Amino acid sequence: MRSTDPAPDRTNTPVAEATAASGPRRFGRRALLTSGAAGAGVGAALSLGAALGVLSGPSETDGPPPEPLPFGGEALSCHGKHQAGIVTPAAAHVRFVAYALKPETDRAALGRMFRVLTGDVEGLTSGAAPLADPEPELAARPSALSVTVGVGPGLVNRVDPALRPEWLAPLPAFERDRLDGRHDGGDLLVLLQGDDPLPIAHAARMIDRDLRSFVEPLWSQQGFRQARGSEPHGTTMRNLMGQVDGTVNPAPGEDDFGGLVWVDGDGGWLAGGTALVLRRIRMELDTWDQVDRPGREQTIGRRLSNGSPLTAPPDADEHTPADFEASTANGLPVIPSFAHIRRAHSTDPSERIFRRSANYDEGGESGLLFACYQRDPTRQFVPIQRRLDELDLLNEWVAHTGSAVFAILPGFEAGEMLGASLLA
Repeated sequence: MRSTDPAPDRTNTPVAEATAASGPRRFGRRALLTSGAAGAGVGAALSLGAALGVLSGPSETDGPPPEPLPFGGEALSCHGKHQAGIVTPAAAHVRFVAYALKPETDRAALGRMFRVLTGDVEGLTSGAAPLADPEPELAARPSALSVTVGVGPGLVNRVDPALRPEWLAPLPAFERDRLDGRHDGGDLLVLLQGDDPLPIAHAARMIDRDLRSFVEPLWSQQGFRQARGSEPHGTTMRNLMGQVDGTVNPAPGEDDFGGLVWVDGDGGWLAGGTALVLRRIRMELDTWDQVDRPGREQTIGRRLSNGSPLTAPPDADEHTPADFEASTANGLPVIPSFAHIRRAHSTDPSERIFRRSANYDEGGESGLLFACYQRDPTRQFVPIQRRLDELDLLNEWVAHTGSAVFAILPGFEAGEMLGASLLA
């Protein structure tokens, strides 16, 4: 069944009102970019974000920008068929926090945990602050804060192993993965997003405090996009390699978006939810900077200036379709055979994912927190990543160091409990 649910818009409501609511082939950098491999073949659409994953659509948001309120006064409703933070407008700041269940946290304890978590989400996102918040003033200006909750295989198994979808498991090993064990897996995920880091930090601390009887912190990752208002509404973000990142992304409101992203009624307790794949991708920016601009553009298959494909006129925009059949006067592909967008491209319309990535820069390391939503990662994300893992020029400058898969819970209404369908 395909859903045509429109994308929920950011609710620009003042806080006072909101409170009511197989072995890969390998090539050296020089050989790839100075020999026939680059000219002959280095393509379809994904900026690093696709690996990164997949192609993107017009933009992450449609329609005119909302009427602005004084910065910080926006409150997003946390209620609805789907959780906020998935298709709501991309925020400037992101924090992923994963937890491991304590051994004594049984099914009954999970019910208590989700009741506490529901109250925290409702209070923090509305600006009313949760019960016993010692610093309610820090929650008073939520700045479009959203809190999105997902569960890992271990938590579902703790309730009933028969309820766990087959895809809710670690991803298959990829040849080029360099997972370091510091950002992998987890039993519970809390994703916080907003336009101001202060309410995110406060919300993370309150949730961590209220959950400590049930879970232990496992890992935390922080990311960012351009600040709100720094670019026109709907502008595609850039990653730290300078690429326009997320050009060919399925857009909320398109006819097939629901069928690609949301789990339907056949999903039982997960109906209205989705699957999240999170990959931490380190970028080797020092060596990337040593590659000249034409070499970098051939690696991706797009121009750095505006994200347009190499087969389009220079003044075209990023949404111009790539022509993978175009050849040079010498008969070589304009978009090289091993270019990123060509390897990420699929002719199967069901093999698409909804990307919501963010940059990270911490501890002398920079990269991308590649996040994507889909109904079934094994049928959507994995085939794309296998092609990229096998032979993608961009692999010379990126390394996947963290990986996790979570089932994002369905939404909930006022008076209901987040996660109730899982525990029913």
